[in-house]
Amino acid sequence: MRRVIISGSTDYRKFQAAAAKQRYAIRFPGVSYGGRAPRDGKIAVPANYEETWIEDPDLLSGVVDAPPALAMEMADLVRFKTSALTSIGFQRNGVWGEETASQKIEHLGLMFGALAASRTGEIKGYGVPVRHLTFGLLIFPGIWDWYLQWRESRRGFYTAWEVDMLRIALAITKEGTGWLRQHPELLARVQPIPGLVSQNEIDDAREDWHGACEDFHKHAAHRVKEIQRIARVHRDPFEPIMPVLEADSPVGEYRKITEEIIRLMPDEERYPRPAAEAVRSFLMLRLGLHLGLRQKNLRQLMLCPRGQMPRPERVLEKLKRGEIRWSERDGGWEVLIPAVAFKNAHSSFFGDKPFRLVLPDLLDLYRYIDDYVERHRATLLKGVADPGTFFVKTVKTTSTDAAYDVTTFYEAWRLTIQRYGIYNPYTGRGAIKGLLPHGPHNVRDVLATHILKQTGSYEQASYAIQDTADMVAKHYGRFLPQDKAALAARILNRVWEAA
Repeated sequence: MRRVIISGSTDYRKFQAAAAKQRYAIRFPGVSYGGRAPRDGKIAVPANYEETWIEDPDLLSGVVDAPPALAMEMADLVRFKTSALTSIGFQRNGVWGEETASQKIEHLGLMFGALAASRTGEIKGYGVPVRHLTFGLLIFPGIWDWYLQWRESRRGFYTAWEVDMLRIALAITKEGTGWLRQHPELLARVQPIPGLVSQNEIDDAREDWHGACEDFHKHAAHRVKEIQRIARVHRDPFEPIMPVLEADSPVGEYRKITEEIIRLMPDEERYPRPAAEAVRSFLMLRLGLHLGLRQKNLRQLMLCPRGQMPRPERVLEKLKRGEIRWSERDGGWEVLIPAVAFKNAHSSFFGDKPFRLVLPDLLDLYRYIDDYVERHRATLLKGVADPGTFFVKTVKTTSTDAAYDVTTFYEAWRLTIQRYGIYNPYTGRGAIKGLLPHGPHNVRDVLATHILKQTGSYEQASYAIQDTADMVAKHYGRFLPQDKAALAARILNRVWEAA
């Protein structure tokens, strides 16, 4: 029970659980998506910055707030990559969305935290004083080589995570458009770090900042190729749902979970809240299987009940959210999501057109949607402010906010899988043997793999998850080789069957 249903222990999850106990990040509480920086685009350097090298003995493992100067630098980077227009005199290539910005803040915070963590603590960092941390350090190869090797020593091998970090370094030092490359004043805060950055390197960078950035850019590109050659997969995203993906009909196999929810549905008259939660779980999985949306788009889906005027498309574009509404023209529940709401908004799949799909009224789907909208949703809300989203949390005395966030929506999906999806030999409940707890993103894997198995077409599989054929081939090609042979054999066998 503990190993399979509660924790779902894969090798990666065991590593993750152990690593989560060791806290070492630099936190940026005042920096968020859309944060502002000085209007001239320049970053201020404190006049009283201390230049002496002293390891901070009080910095043991733990999350600490970034000093004001480092927080200001991070705020400028985020503003540079998220604002609608760049500041005069600066250039950029590409814009970060809200989730991307949050992810980059977190990953850079981990890097600075590792540098700052005490050498003698359990993290075994490098002991750089927090006040000496600056983005100007990131053009020195010694900093990155130490961090990459430090991560390898903790995990035991290199992964694609290190490649992604190096790509951040490549982007911010790129000629012409790199943020760091356009801020040579950051070098003023860099102090020598024994074993990582020498005074000679700092002097050379001061004399030729663009040359130093170019040298580092070449070094990082070389490291990317080296790590890609030896990187291993630690987190296999398909491992928790492998029994589903290996089935002849992955969607048919995953559908068993929705049938198990209906089989165990509580009596609404006696247990209104558990019944409402069960219907919500059922609709989460059903809509996930029909729409193939990413977690964000499914979680933020707005609701327009029958008889009300749906939101105009321009309003949804401004909100960057979709809506489920009743379509009188089609006589069904329609989901409309503007292209700008998707992570890959500029993909050729959309062509700047919105995603629109009328849900099929199969296996009483419409009846459950109507019951949820008319009764169950109100039961979950218990009279608190309605966030307007289709899916709402169960309001309790300890949780009065009914809106899901990325964590709570994942937990709700995972709990549904634990309760209804994983077969429990002691109770006889649960739909699928060998399944492990997982989140909503895995339903996209189920859809893409199902269509690959049935058609052998990357292009058709890409339609189900709003992506491109190249992306599907990259992520799901591992499931197709044996099925290609089966597809060919199915055609050839008709000759023998005819005989």
